[in-house]
Amino acid sequence: MTQTFSHVDAEGNVQMVDVGHKQNTQRIALVEAFVEVNEHTMLLLKNAALPKGDVLTTAKIAGIMAAKRTAELIPLCHPLALSYADIRFEVRHCTIRIEAEVRTNGATGVEMEGIIAAQTAAATIYDMCKAVQKDIIIRNVRLLKKTGGKSGIFTATSPTPAPAEQC
Repeated sequence: MTQTFSHVDAEGNVQMVDVGHKQNTQRIALVEAFVEVNEHTMLLLKNAALPKGDVLTTAKIAGIMAAKRTAELIPLCHPLALSYADIRFEVRHCTIRIEAEVRTNGATGVEMEGIIAAQTAAATIYDMCKAVQKDIIIRNVRLLKKTGGKSGIFTATSPTPAPAEQC
């Protein structure tokens, strides 16, 4: 049995996948990431006292902007007309959980847009906090759920790791 790869042509050259024949469906991706900071940084974040300003609002905007520009960053990614992109945060102890949700009605999925959105939001949190802490940890970026297309629904089976209980 010969295995074929969608991003490689018959001669072994890299190519963008032709999705022109695929049916447009509602496609949704949900991605999470975690950012761990120390107690001092978290206190400053919660009190809106970090030197660069409102961290989470800036990270939200950055993540949404990144989702819209994913095809400019990932070489074989299709440019998509997104119908929705959002970044949500859950702050617990010294961990910020990022959830990126991206939607489109199209011929290809939005998983990459969700991953880039979550990673960019995480990197923005790092950038906004690095003046007070350099050893911030970004971890566990992963696809939680995707819907649409011929492969249907994917839901991550392993539970989300619990955030650190203490700083």
